[in-house]
Amino acid sequence: MAPDTDNGTGRCRGGADEPGLFVAEAGVKENSKAIGKPVDELYPLAEEHDVAILGLVRRGKRPPGFAASEEIRKSDHLVLEGEPKAIEAFIGAAELNTSASEKHGGIRGQSLVLVEAIVPDNARMVGRTALDLRLLYRRGVTLLGVSRQGKRFRERVRKLTIKPGDVVLLLGPESRVMDATDWLGVLPLADKRHTVIQRGKAFFAVAVFAAAVASSVMGFVPLVVALAAAVAIYCLFNVVAAREVYEAVEWPVIVLLASLIPLGLALETSGGTKLIADSILSLTGALPAWAILTILMIVTMTLSDFLNNVATALIAAPVGLSIAQGLNVSPDPFLMAVAVAASCAFLTPIGHKNNTIIMGPGGYRFGDYWRMGLPLEIIIVAVSVPALLFFWPL
Repeated sequence: MAPDTDNGTGRCRGGADEPGLFVAEAGVKENSKAIGKPVDELYPLAEEHDVAILGLVRRGKRPPGFAASEEIRKSDHLVLEGEPKAIEAFIGAAELNTSASEKHGGIRGQSLVLVEAIVPDNARMVGRTALDLRLLYRRGVTLLGVSRQGKRFRERVRKLTIKPGDVVLLLGPESRVMDATDWLGVLPLADKRHTVIQRGKAFFAVAVFAAAVASSVMGFVPLVVALAAAVAIYCLFNVVAAREVYEAVEWPVIVLLASLIPLGLALETSGGTKLIADSILSLTGALPAWAILTILMIVTMTLSDFLNNVATALIAAPVGLSIAQGLNVSPDPFLMAVAVAASCAFLTPIGHKNNTIIMGPGGYRFGDYWRMGLPLEIIIVAVSVPALLFFWPL
């Protein structure tokens, strides 16, 4: 398809019949940085987000042409063309808002999604407009854009008569959008659902998280309690839906970690780790101190690959201390070796919760970890032992 190099937006894009592009409207909110600028001043930002600015709507009317030299005012609407995610990203970057999006709620608003749906012959919305259907009032959903075989049109999106074969872009809370698609008789397209970034909630979310961390740093509450309270506030104010929080929790990981901690404590209280430490001491008695330090790191790393790193440090630290006392040297390098090695569990998915969390999403198997982990642990030992002896001499 030959590109259209002069579409009035300073952009080079496909011809008018390019499929997959929606025509949508974005309102200019009161504090938008676009106010007072001519439309063509937004062309570079639009090009960056792969969006075309087709025109301007003012007081319900769309001036002829692309209105490139028109100065943008509050309550104007920009007519945009692009893919759903590109349009949504440009709206956020230009500090605009989706038409009537404020009616979906502010900081207490629900999580919003964009859903693409095709209009069949027998759909309720065929031959009608979003204004006729009172879609926002009845169903709490906004008709954000329409794709009609890539064709452009001058009617406003909410006043556009929908035809069979159109693809509509619906914005709203997920449950309401799904109800609206059933009521309208349209067919949602598979894998064509997009989560909308709600930038109006970003400052609130960051402030709550910062307050949680600060309260923990200042010693008011433990970090676990502070972060749990932050999540509860997010749910209370619908920054994140409670269902999304539940679905995001990796319950197998929770069960696994809850099982590993008492397992490590049982190994310590039963005397198993003491037996291992005594065996190492008896086998390394004739070696120099730096060699024993290296062996201690290797043993601690091995334990950490199968036990919780906190439990490993609790087990290995007394052993390192007793070794240093037996050798009549400073305990500092031995304790630091334990601190470093206990956090270097790279050979198994159960050595650290981070290893376990990425196992499912990454599609990794148990045997995949040592292939990268073994060379990494060798490098850490080779670098750490000289560094520990340099900064904490024996």
